[in-house]
Amino acid sequence: MTDHLVPHTSRVPANTGETVHLFVRERNGTYPLFPWAAGKPVLMLHGRGVPVLAGFDLQYKTYGWAEALAEAGFDVFMMDLQGSGLSPRPKMDDPCNLSKKDQKLLVPRPPGFTPCDPNYPYQLNNSDSDLAELHTVVKYIKKKCGVQQVALVGWSAAAFTMGQYALKWPANVESMFLLAPIFPPEATSTAPSHPLPLPGVPMSLMTRANLENAWNGELHSPDQREPGMVDVVWKAIMDSEPVGSTWGPPEGLNRVRSFVRWGWNRTTVAQSNDLGGIVPVMIVYGEHDTTANTPTSAPTSSDPELNFSVTELYDAIGPKNKLIVKVRGAGHEMPWEHQHQNLHNLLLQWLSDRKVLGTGRFVMNENGMISPA
Repeated sequence: MTDHLVPHTSRVPANTGETVHLFVRERNGTYPLFPWAAGKPVLMLHGRGVPVLAGFDLQYKTYGWAEALAEAGFDVFMMDLQGSGLSPRPKMDDPCNLSKKDQKLLVPRPPGFTPCDPNYPYQLNNSDSDLAELHTVVKYIKKKCGVQQVALVGWSAAAFTMGQYALKWPANVESMFLLAPIFPPEATSTAPSHPLPLPGVPMSLMTRANLENAWNGELHSPDQREPGMVDVVWKAIMDSEPVGSTWGPPEGLNRVRSFVRWGWNRTTVAQSNDLGGIVPVMIVYGEHDTTANTPTSAPTSSDPELNFSVTELYDAIGPKNKLIVKVRGAGHEMPWEHQHQNLHNLLLQWLSDRKVLGTGRFVMNENGMISPA
């Protein structure tokens, strides 16, 4: 295991033009199970609220997804975008840069805190700054590994960045594996007409209860999640949260970056022949996932920016090189659920032979058996 700090010229408005260092962890298979995998680079990217190490490098039993890939022989890289995990978090150390509602969570820590107005009253990241950071890390990996392409793996809101990256720089992408991708079919295609950064605050807060309640809402069987996993995951999140872990209640708080997004919708995906063409795409999602699939009865379903559909992403991608797998007995947090090893195996199959399942729609049951949908 090696941790890298990759230099990057920031395009985040809060520190634009400054040289920052993006956190990247590498797990490289020393004794590969599969010789064909030896040294092939894979880059994994987190979603909106979970740092990359908690999502992909969970050091608990068999849940370490990156470790499983490395044991197979891949050279696995994991990166945190600015505002998340162990990468820089500009303007996020000051608790004043929270909404008044979130400031109420700062009890009893930090000691003596009193409500205050934001000194940076703007949202933090945007599609442009995230794309630039991913591009810097991809170029770093290409140079380090001496390759022309990198396999991309993203979970949840990582789809905003990895999907657009594959549209913009398809020659750099060997393949793309998206778990529970967030995709708003009718969202905006272009950057805001108002100059960036947009008004707001640079972060919000997630509590341990937020994590547990959202996860519980997608549990449909006592076997779906191992007992004690909420505590395991929360500890991993706090391990990548040097400041938020010292805020609020004893279990700490998770700082979640705010970001302005555009360019990832039905129109932009369908305009390109690259996704599902020269960039093969595999999509995997849990049958109980109501995070990446907005229920039609949800209050937000009338807002195109918050109306998400995994299957509409599949439909928008070109027809030649794509497949989608719905996983029985799983939700949005599949990497931390009982189906996690079957998920690991799916990715290994995809990286080893992208035509192993063919093209189309499939279903995987709780035993890992895959059949056409």
